[in-house]
Amino acid sequence: MKKLALLSAGVIATLSVISCDESTSTAGGSLVEDEVEIVIDSNFTVSGRPVSNDLVQSRTVLQLLGNLDAKGYGNLRSDIVCQYMPSSYVDTFYVKPDYIDSVKLVLSMYKDGFAGDSVVPMGLTVYELNKQLPSPIYSDFTPDGYYDPSAPIGSTSYSALIDGAEDIGADSEGSIIKDIKVTLPTEFGVRLYNQFKTSEATFATPQAFAKWFPGLYIANSFGSGRVTRIVNNMINVYYRSVMPIPDTDPQRDTVFNLVGSYMAVTPEVITNNNIVYKMSEELKQRAQSGETMLIAPTGYDVEFNFPAREILRRYQENSGSLAVVNSLSLSIPAKEIENDYGLTPPPYVLLVKKKDKDKFFAGTQINDNLSSFYASYNSTTKSYTFSSMRDYILDIIKKGEATEEDEEFVICPALVSFYVNSNSNYYSYYYGYNTTSTQVSSITPYVTEPVMATLDFSNAKIKFSYSKQTFGN
Repeated sequence: MKKLALLSAGVIATLSVISCDESTSTAGGSLVEDEVEIVIDSNFTVSGRPVSNDLVQSRTVLQLLGNLDAKGYGNLRSDIVCQYMPSSYVDTFYVKPDYIDSVKLVLSMYKDGFAGDSVVPMGLTVYELNKQLPSPIYSDFTPDGYYDPSAPIGSTSYSALIDGAEDIGADSEGSIIKDIKVTLPTEFGVRLYNQFKTSEATFATPQAFAKWFPGLYIANSFGSGRVTRIVNNMINVYYRSVMPIPDTDPQRDTVFNLVGSYMAVTPEVITNNNIVYKMSEELKQRAQSGETMLIAPTGYDVEFNFPAREILRRYQENSGSLAVVNSLSLSIPAKEIENDYGLTPPPYVLLVKKKDKDKFFAGTQINDNLSSFYASYNSTTKSYTFSSMRDYILDIIKKGEATEEDEEFVICPALVSFYVNSNSNYYSYYYGYNTTSTQVSSITPYVTEPVMATLDFSNAKIKFSYSKQTFGN
């Protein structure tokens, strides 16, 4: 336990005002008297244990497609099943069914949107679902019985190379999006046209649309060496017609080319990554020996007990009658696990009470800093730091006790999405008041690419800080 030097009276007054605004204790403004001592207690130990995590909900529009066999990691295969959000309008006035030239499934990826080899050719096959997908749906879902394996409606081969740029992968510099296009039967566009013509209500809600068109199964057909993150998934109908131009000599024609994007995968519809992961024997043995590994999309989480009762006891014994809690943080080093595809630690992890994990991921939730917290991977310090645990310990201090459930936590890889709020206009920019803030919009299981790391609990640091009043004679 470390104790900082006593503060002067002027500084004490300032400290008390700041602390009282943040505190839920009864200390109030009484800290202005006598002297204030800042106590930083970091003499705590914590240990963890790996727990199998073979079942996750995607809960994201990011789709994982491909097959990767990486030394030191194992084999990961992921296919996609998805419903579609329909457009509320299909053009049946200016076009005719015989104008439909082609129908294409368009799958888009960002420039760095894959793990593995950008060059290796991969194949995919598309099947139409014959019944609606279940809800909720999990990573171990198998589409058997939901499609006819003898009736594919499209297929293609693809790489992660940028079109027209030899040997340049989609992970190269620049804001580049690569589209993987799959030709579907033209008859599908005609069906879509006729359905809107006869029943616009089918397009009114995703539920009504799913009854008519349950969705697609997009499966790997060949290749190994890459898994690709699909960020956009839509179906386009392309129209082409040749119309004569009147009163021309000689007679001339005009060709009209149009495209309608009439359905796409959105957060409102069911999307799932059907994941099969065969862990390497090396990783299995390391986990069995107790090494605290995080492996995702499926693999291992880490459970551990946070020493809330010990923190509470020390606080009660040493804080005195007037005290203000300043902060509580947990920092855990993370070690990369050697592999031959450059797989890295997860960019974010979620720390959540064990009893609340399933409930957290079952809905659309964000961290509350009472029972759930998140941390980003710091590539400089190679660690995760949960710095906003003050409310958690304040709640325990208020209750006067900590239960086993208060101490049991799970750390798991997570995808943290943010909403960016920019206060940008002429006056704020001119006068220097232009501000941009971000806030968490969602936290979901990390199913977007293979990641792994070992958490080093032997060097984990818990730092608990509070200010207490010491009375003079």
